[in-house]
Amino acid sequence: MSAPRRKVVVCRDLGPIVLQLLHEHPDIEVVLWPHADKPCDRKWLLDNAAGAYGILIMMSDPVRSPGNAELLDAAGPNLRVISTMSVGYEHVDVVELAKRGVKVGYTPDVLTDAVADLSVMLALMAGRNLKETYDLWPAFGWAPYLFCGPQLSANPGNAKPTAGFIGFGRIAQATLSRLKPFGFARCLYIGNPSTPPNPEADAQIAAKHGVEEVRRVPLLELAQKSDVVFVLAPGGPSTHHIVDEAFLRQMKKTAVLVNTARGTLVDSDALATALHEGWLYGAGIDVVEGEPQVDKNHPLVKAPRCVVLPHIGSATTETRLQMATLAVNNLIAGALDTPMPMELKPSR
Repeated sequence: MSAPRRKVVVCRDLGPIVLQLLHEHPDIEVVLWPHADKPCDRKWLLDNAAGAYGILIMMSDPVRSPGNAELLDAAGPNLRVISTMSVGYEHVDVVELAKRGVKVGYTPDVLTDAVADLSVMLALMAGRNLKETYDLWPAFGWAPYLFCGPQLSANPGNAKPTAGFIGFGRIAQATLSRLKPFGFARCLYIGNPSTPPNPEADAQIAAKHGVEEVRRVPLLELAQKSDVVFVLAPGGPSTHHIVDEAFLRQMKKTAVLVNTARGTLVDSDALATALHEGWLYGAGIDVVEGEPQVDKNHPLVKAPRCVVLPHIGSATTETRLQMATLAVNNLIAGALDTPMPMELKPSR
């Protein structure tokens, strides 16, 4: 007699292409939250978690205190894997899951290009003051310098622009490669404090991307010398509000800040004040602390020269399909006790 199928719970309708991988698998029983555009109801999840071997979650389905024990207890001892359709995992208590022998799957790499594209787009949108231009259209009068902002690309006043990166992983380096055609010549970054500087590796990266210099620097030096600052570090306690009042006061008045990482890295109130008072020129924001509870009265939404998008960094059809497919394959492999395509390791 064949073994019973292993139950998995999926907290969002991922569409027929991806869900077919689950529905057609002979060893998997699928319990599906039937909505694509509505977050999974917590009571539904707790009611259906019992006996599950795997649970596929979104960023909106936290497996952290105070509710993580409740969900893990509801699932019971069969639970093998939590698979999140995201590159970030701060919504998952990886320490508690490790204690219980539950693996974590996530979806890095596949969204690198999409987020890098959006990072450059936001730099352009913020520098060209798209927010106020759009707000005034079509009722506006013409003036020689109306709507003018700093030019992102190399120009007579700034022949060798400098990009600054808070975090310098895959997405940051993909962003750097996109800046080369704009004439960017220098790259400054801050890295993981636990990793020693490596000038030789920096020189190799500079050569790879065709820029004159890649250099690791202290945080405030990065603020002082960068024409555009890209926030691309992981979330968590060590990076909470790394962009604060002290950082923003050191930025060039012509500089632009872009955050496509996590909202918690930027102090929203400090950034709003900085924009109102002109400490920097503008900001392009794809992630906001406290999202999705962000409305038209949020200080960044009301701030001048600040473009705010609803966390769409990975929102291309191709990327989301890859993320969903990877999340499902992580779920299946973890539930069946086979190697996962992308398992979060403690060292990563």
